[in-house]
Amino acid sequence: MIKVFSGQTLTCHQAEYQTGNQCCPMCLPGSRVRTDCTEFISTSCLPCVEGTYMNQPTGLKQCFPCSQCDAGSGLKIKSLCTTSSDTLCEPLEGFYCVEPSDNGCGAAQKHKRCEPGQYISQKGTASTDSVCSDCSDGSFSDGTFPSCLPHTQCETKNLQLLKPGTTSTDAECEDHSLQTRKRIGTICGTCFFSMVLVFAFALSCARKNGLQTDDGAQMGNLSSKQE
Repeated sequence: MIKVFSGQTLTCHQAEYQTGNQCCPMCLPGSRVRTDCTEFISTSCLPCVEGTYMNQPTGLKQCFPCSQCDAGSGLKIKSLCTTSSDTLCEPLEGFYCVEPSDNGCGAAQKHKRCEPGQYISQKGTASTDSVCSDCSDGSFSDGTFPSCLPHTQCETKNLQLLKPGTTSTDAECEDHSLQTRKRIGTICGTCFFSMVLVFAFALSCARKNGLQTDDGAQMGNLSSKQE
């Protein structure tokens, strides 16, 4: 301890702190001042309690509260808080840091999600966002590919093009024989439906003719009775 009288310039050593007109020894990292030194006794120190820390020699009487890694801010714990070091936070998986700080990261955002028709040209890291680029003609991506894929060439596989590809979807192909079977099925279905209609029409006509014959017979019987 260095005692300095009034009127003199007070200069404390690097490992001391000033209190009033005297210099006292600092407490070590992981502890705080309980009572300042006096002319007769040195500084009294106490260890930091759980949930607090002091990361440097100090003359403070309170330790710092440990930082919280908030999942709502896109953070997780990288290393736990100790009495001599603060909690270290890092971005969650799929996030990147937007507020670097002394305790690692103060806040993070989710990596950009590429749209269909784009590919991930640069994958996001803990410190950088993802970068998206557009697919060129003749290729496609659903937004999750690291590169665009070329459209399937149906002709090279002896297949029929059913639907052309876009920048977000592949071309759709089908077997020639399948297309032929579909056409045959359509024709057969049409023929069957036509036959049903013809049969229904014929049956309707037959019923009408039958009713007319019955009516004629009844009229003839009635005339005979009247005579």
